[in-house]
Amino acid sequence: MHFVEKEPSQKRLDFDQKLKSNKILRVPGAYNPLTAKLIEEIGYDAVYVSGGVMANDLGFPDIGLTTLQDVSTRSYLISRVTNLPTIVDIDTGFKSCKETIETFFKIIARSDAKSVEGLDKMIERCKAYIDAGAEIIFPEALEDEKDFEKVRKELSGYLLANMTEFGKSKLFNYKELENFGYNIVIYPVTSQRLAMKNVEDGLRDIYANGHQNNIIDKMQTRKRLYELVDYEKYNSLDEKIYNFSTEGHE
Repeated sequence: MHFVEKEPSQKRLDFDQKLKSNKILRVPGAYNPLTAKLIEEIGYDAVYVSGGVMANDLGFPDIGLTTLQDVSTRSYLISRVTNLPTIVDIDTGFKSCKETIETFFKIIARSDAKSVEGLDKMIERCKAYIDAGAEIIFPEALEDEKDFEKVRKELSGYLLANMTEFGKSKLFNYKELENFGYNIVIYPVTSQRLAMKNVEDGLRDIYANGHQNNIIDKMQTRKRLYELVDYEKYNSLDEKIYNFSTEGHE
């Protein structure tokens, strides 16, 4: 089902191999499974599931209202439709480190301490995470080249850069981050922001004008949607039942 060739174990192996390649991994956020399919089709290296994005998509603020079950269910639904590895934001562990570790596998340790204690104290915390076994470090709220370079100089192991819009960090090109020595760059909220802005603009236009003729060119076509969800591939399951075609659809 879903025409995904790789088992979760193979995806994890792929992620390990990609990290060892010395090329930065580009990882957009997917707020739903369909977005994950698009991320894979375009050629990105992995999919990111943001806890904040998931909470917002459920209509909640990101203040700890979601549960481990919420996150694991949404992550499963997203990861099962793609051959790419999936990185999942598990917040602070949902009060059960054992259950969380059994649900998710490779640990990425994040520190938000810079804005409270400063860069040096944050680096100390990150070193403690590495000593405790974290393989990837996620230093949050780094601001400029000097911050990124200092963290790389002080820390061993893999580093993740967060290129979220409207935050404290300068939005670097991924090649610049690669030159700083970072191994992963995430764009956690980008796809949701793009989608919601377009949806809001479109709905307001329809409300004001009474029709959608002005915004048809801003919509994904039916044919493109059918391509993305692999309609025609389902014919291979049983041609007596399935006879889908994108022919004739715009």
